[in-house]
Amino acid sequence: MAEKLPTLFISHGGPNIVTDPSEARDYLKTLSQRLGKPKAIVIASAHFEVDDVTAVVADPEPGMIYDFGGFAQELYQMIYPAPGEPELANRVAAMLAQAGIKTGIAAQRGYDHGTWTPLLLAYPDADIPVVQVSIDPGRDARHHYALGKALSPLREEGVLLIGSGHITHNLRAVFGAMRGGMAPDPAMTEKVEAFTGWFAETFDKGDREAILDWRERAPFVVENHPSDEHLMPLFFAYGAAGEGATAERTHASRQFGFFAFDSWMFR
Repeated sequence: MAEKLPTLFISHGGPNIVTDPSEARDYLKTLSQRLGKPKAIVIASAHFEVDDVTAVVADPEPGMIYDFGGFAQELYQMIYPAPGEPELANRVAAMLAQAGIKTGIAAQRGYDHGTWTPLLLAYPDADIPVVQVSIDPGRDARHHYALGKALSPLREEGVLLIGSGHITHNLRAVFGAMRGGMAPDPAMTEKVEAFTGWFAETFDKGDREAILDWRERAPFVVENHPSDEHLMPLFFAYGAAGEGATAERTHASRQFGFFAFDSWMFR
């Protein structure tokens, strides 16, 4: 039996993570060295939201989605030509359905920036098939944990399972910092440190129930996630590592002193 691949949660940043120097960019560029080349990638992006059903993309040649505005023109010209894999997509859908999860096939959908920007940095040759799985903004951490758990057996077959979101995602605070000359906000920095520190401590304890009850137990939830969608891929990746998974925070950096880029690896 092949060694099981770990699963990943990535804080993907804005699309300019591809072009602008940062610690998070440097980290993403190391992933191929850390993990080698997987047979295929299954990724759940916070920017692929579908209500009431989990959509699995079976497009053999996904195009590009430039789901952002106000960035450098070169970003709108970038292409990540990785192929899809309809056979794997249909198998993913069947595994989810077998787990009792309502599932549908999306025949066509391009790569949003939660998918193509981190993969462009991690696997720039774009020669690994990619299958996209949606998140449901109306469902909670336990639902997304179950999504990942249903797909966990794929790890034994050389398939890399990734959740792409953000450990914190208060864009109002980010835009405020940008308008204010990028000066760190000490109060917001403290709230981010408390929030991300809680996840680090709780993962270290292996307290899965507390992690899945994050909305009730973590500090400063609303300040870090006014809406939930960018954290749901974390639970997808956690579930995909299977029962008894251990967690390692493989990257932690900040923009504007408080916008957190923590990434996690689960085994």
